[in-house]
Amino acid sequence: MPARFKDIALDALDHQRMADWWSAAIGYQRRQPPAGRTEWPPEWPVLLYDKEGRGPSLWINPVTEPKSGKNRMHMDVYGDTAKLLAMGATLVRRRDDTIDWDVLADPEGNEFCVFEPRKDPHSEAYPSHAHHDSPGGHDPRHRDR
Repeated sequence: MPARFKDIALDALDHQRMADWWSAAIGYQRRQPPAGRTEWPPEWPVLLYDKEGRGPSLWINPVTEPKSGKNRMHMDVYGDTAKLLAMGATLVRRRDDTIDWDVLADPEGNEFCVFEPRKDPHSEAYPSHAHHDSPGGHDPRHRDR
């Protein structure tokens, strides 16, 4: 195995605002500064982490250019589309006869897919295992968003 998954990184014009948005959307927390510091320099990337240790860490990186095209990679989340829309996400595509998820965009246009919550045999919360129904864990229709 030449590589192992570490983190997810997301670019943002206003990385502090987007860190707050994603933290509220997925229940992650900001990494605390080291002992002796009260905060991180505001221009630094923001690291969000799952306090329950089930999900990957998420870096929100500052960039100077806006998003200019379709995401080549995106996140899939279990969640409540209506609540995410109320928080400022926009609907890109609603689930229908061909897809079992909603496609949303965060306030800066980064697309992500929202799946309905399912029961996990290990938890009453959101599962952390593969969520696409086809063999191998990926629905081939997903690429046609």
